[in-house]
Amino acid sequence: MRKVLLGVGLAVLATGCKQPKTETASAPVESNAPRIYVTNEVSGDLTVIDSGTDQVIATVPLGKRPRGIHASPDGKTIYVALSGSPIAGPDVDESTLPPPDKNADGIGVFDVAQNKMVRIIKGGSDPENFDVSKDGTQLYISNEDAEEVSVVDTATGAVVNSVKVGAQPEGVKVMPDGKLVWVTSEETGTIAVLDPVAGKILKTFKIGHRPRSVAFLPDGSKAYVNAENDGTVVLADAKKNTVIKPIEIGKPGVIKPMAVLLSPDATRLYVSTGRGHKVFTIDTATNTVTNSVEVGARPWGIALSPDARTLYSANGPSNDISVVDLATNTVTRKIKAGSSPWGVLVLPR
Repeated sequence: MRKVLLGVGLAVLATGCKQPKTETASAPVESNAPRIYVTNEVSGDLTVIDSGTDQVIATVPLGKRPRGIHASPDGKTIYVALSGSPIAGPDVDESTLPPPDKNADGIGVFDVAQNKMVRIIKGGSDPENFDVSKDGTQLYISNEDAEEVSVVDTATGAVVNSVKVGAQPEGVKVMPDGKLVWVTSEETGTIAVLDPVAGKILKTFKIGHRPRSVAFLPDGSKAYVNAENDGTVVLADAKKNTVIKPIEIGKPGVIKPMAVLLSPDATRLYVSTGRGHKVFTIDTATNTVTNSVEVGARPWGIALSPDARTLYSANGPSNDISVVDLATNTVTRKIKAGSSPWGVLVLPR
């Protein structure tokens, strides 16, 4: 009996001495679906999402206040506007804010293949948004506090020209033929038309209250520009540089149009509305609102999947991205991002 008990005791002891198996968290399985890139203004990083699984696969530090985000024409490089100026609303007394950190101003250069930021180039003072020239050799950057648009050489990273525009410039958009660039100025409610070759503003015209974003029809004949404080999107003649008509989206102050984005076939215009919590759809044949979908708190940046079947919206206060099925006009999922997502970019693998 003692031998039996001793044997059992030794077996138990031996079993107890075995090292327990360590459970390791496996990395999310990645698909070959397009990647969603989200700039997070407060947390200062980039959220990378696999659109095939709707899983966050990376969070990459960028710098202070990443906002505007655009890709090079070949899709191999992502540029991000970084700013050391403190965050402030439109009615904040700037004298009460801490001084800006000008060393943090610049354009982050993110290598898509390496999935990391490789350098920061100059972008003028307080870069907010920008666009890329058709050949990828230049960036046209809105410098909010300096009331300028800067032209940057992407190869050298040097600012080759700076031109004065209206107060609080934000939205920048290259025309489809690549020859001219429109720059919105929030405070003055104007569009400045830049000729980058001549290095000067050809014309400035009124567009509405607090314009931030521009979308051109593919033939360059017309443009849609948001007028945030009017609750409208303005249809403009892009050849004559004049207003054709405002398109009412909703009650001013409640519905605040922010970003405008055309479908690839230009038959639909999508409009994010900030405090309005919705993304609206405009039929460009009739220039009327056809529907809307509630996506979340203060949607700002929006982007489309390459097949144009899905829309993604950056919802700042709730720190997430809404996934909208455009066939059913419903939110199918929300994906957590960093703190205060601002801009969204989608690139195929």
